[in-house]
Amino acid sequence: MKTEILKLLRKTDGYISGQQISHKFGVSRTAVWKVIRQLQEDGYQVEAVRNKGYRIVDSPDVITKEELDSLMKTCWAGRNILYYDVTDSTNLRIRQAGDEGAPHGTLAVADRQTAGRGRRGRHWESPAGTSIYMSLLLRPETAPDKASMLTLVMAVSAAEGIREGIAAGRDTEEKSGSTEEDGRQSSPPEIQIKWPNDIIINGKKAAGILTEMSSQIDYIEHVVIGMGINVNTVEFPEEIRGTATSLRLEYGYRIRRAPLIAAVMKRFEENYKTFLETEDLSGLKDRYSAMLVNRDRDVLIAGPKETYPAHALDISRTGELIVRREDGTVERIFSGEVSVRGVYGYV
Repeated sequence: MKTEILKLLRKTDGYISGQQISHKFGVSRTAVWKVIRQLQEDGYQVEAVRNKGYRIVDSPDVITKEELDSLMKTCWAGRNILYYDVTDSTNLRIRQAGDEGAPHGTLAVADRQTAGRGRRGRHWESPAGTSIYMSLLLRPETAPDKASMLTLVMAVSAAEGIREGIAAGRDTEEKSGSTEEDGRQSSPPEIQIKWPNDIIINGKKAAGILTEMSSQIDYIEHVVIGMGINVNTVEFPEEIRGTATSLRLEYGYRIRRAPLIAAVMKRFEENYKTFLETEDLSGLKDRYSAMLVNRDRDVLIAGPKETYPAHALDISRTGELIVRREDGTVERIFSGEVSVRGVYGYV
């Protein structure tokens, strides 16, 4: 009932009486009052006025199941939520849940990870209370060779969801006053994608995506898409300080994480439907390409046997990066085989 009352308070314009709430959910006014007290203890600013009722004024930066459930506007993506205060890795948790029969669209979310990892097994810094660590379980009825494209589907969804969720997630305590941060908001930074799976702001990585699949020869058992988003981080370890950033550093203010998660899930559900219509990136390619930071740039292709310069042209409808070598040869690069970086730096 806590989730339902929170959702009702959010969608009500103005005050709603305890009597109205108790009637709607078939519980006593005392039960309603107890839930309101619980919400206040959790950090929600719920105003109670005699003869008027209750009104939600502000929400804390929490990513609990109740908070996320109250914000989700999807049919299936993120509708079954597994929340952890601390876990080793949301990818590991959701893989286990998938093996145990968890439904398509199940989302694992953690406030802190102790064994987060990125592409090629790299360690992902996962402190508590600052960022987003989540993994989505999918059961696509497609061939296993289609699964790699889901990384790009999530990348474009994350970029669009972050852009849409920023305003909804801004900490209201930092909205007033004329500051340098307000100047940044009037001209927000561009959100881009570094092929295939990094979200880039001002040339630095703000989020990463890791896709893993469990399959047989001819069918997929489940796909796990993990994502880490640096939201309110202000300090990074020395070894990644030059290439990592956060939304707070780039936008200049604190951002609540739950609205971002909900926005990314909404965009992914819509983009996943588009993907399934053709089982390739035809319907998403133009939007992905428009955000591609590598596009029309000189890059270095680092493969298992050689590293060579090339000029990035675009992506294919199946998600490969199309590049032109110095001798004019045009080829397609598969994400599982190589890494791509800029000639003079990360991008």
